[in-house]
Amino acid sequence: MNMTFRWYGRGNDTVKLEDVKQIPNVKGIVWALHHLAAGEVWTKEIIQDEVDYIRSFGFHTDVVESVNVHEDIKLGLPTRDQYIENYKQSIRNLGEVGVKVICYNFMPVFDWTRTDLFHPLEDGSTALYFDKEKVMNLDPQELVNEVRASSDLTLPGWEPERLARLSELFEQYKEVDEAKLWDNLAYFLQAILPVAEEAGIQMAIHPDDPPYSIFGLPRIIMGAESYEKLIKISDSVANGFTFCSGSMGADPQNDMVAIAEKYAYRAPFAHIRNVKIMENGSFFETSHFTSDGSIDIKNIVRTLNDQNYEGYVRPDHGRHIWGEQCRPGYGLYDRALGIMYLNGLWDAYENLKK
Repeated sequence: MNMTFRWYGRGNDTVKLEDVKQIPNVKGIVWALHHLAAGEVWTKEIIQDEVDYIRSFGFHTDVVESVNVHEDIKLGLPTRDQYIENYKQSIRNLGEVGVKVICYNFMPVFDWTRTDLFHPLEDGSTALYFDKEKVMNLDPQELVNEVRASSDLTLPGWEPERLARLSELFEQYKEVDEAKLWDNLAYFLQAILPVAEEAGIQMAIHPDDPPYSIFGLPRIIMGAESYEKLIKISDSVANGFTFCSGSMGADPQNDMVAIAEKYAYRAPFAHIRNVKIMENGSFFETSHFTSDGSIDIKNIVRTLNDQNYEGYVRPDHGRHIWGEQCRPGYGLYDRALGIMYLNGLWDAYENLKK
């Protein structure tokens, strides 16, 4: 297990790398060039500048999350070919500095979706919250306005240039169902995977969050069947998954321990986090501690340990605790607690092997 920590870059994150360095066993920083719009080429110069800064703190920069996929690729528009060429060049440039994994997603219009970024919990902390009933009856523009009002920081997956096209995008997606979205993903992967192989990079697709359709938009990376379809698209070593226990696990029909057991070998990157799912399907983020949520974190880690998992792991979507003012879900304190819990589980399972 190669422990990492997601960081949003200089000037765009309340967390400092000198603070992350004080968390035991964190070996790498999961990074991205968040100031670049989807579809832009990540140039060698900009990549090298960010990599040099992160490495100056003693961290590796093996994992990028995310190189965002332009909406025209997901829609299958004629303009997609140029954006795919740009994506391929970014892959080449990242490979030259030693990047090993690129996490990406293929979610239409929205990335992760929540209705409340600072939902109060019984312990006095706040956390990300998804009100399923509200989303199913909400105009998407209302949700965008609420999220903008809840945070002063930019939110990846909610880029202003994408949200400015909201009405246009919803109109375009009327012509795209799940089958068409799968076709568009296959077209994208067949184009980029040979380049990723040459660059020594594994592409690791992230599950849809939540793992079911919202606002009438198609979603396709939702459970074990999705992974089987991905493997059928290409059995390339570069065609991998990001195992995210909280995203895919937000659907209680997904047995995340069984999914980890079957597919961890295809997942070079894992997000291990917990959510509490309510009877009506709504859910909120909890601490990483197993009994606080609905996800069997301790047995997910046991399964990975049994397989001698050597992939990259990070905590995810921490609560906001001890008065920390931070990016929603991405403060320092609770993610540090999550790392120590995951470290403790891993060490305990390692000790059982002796």
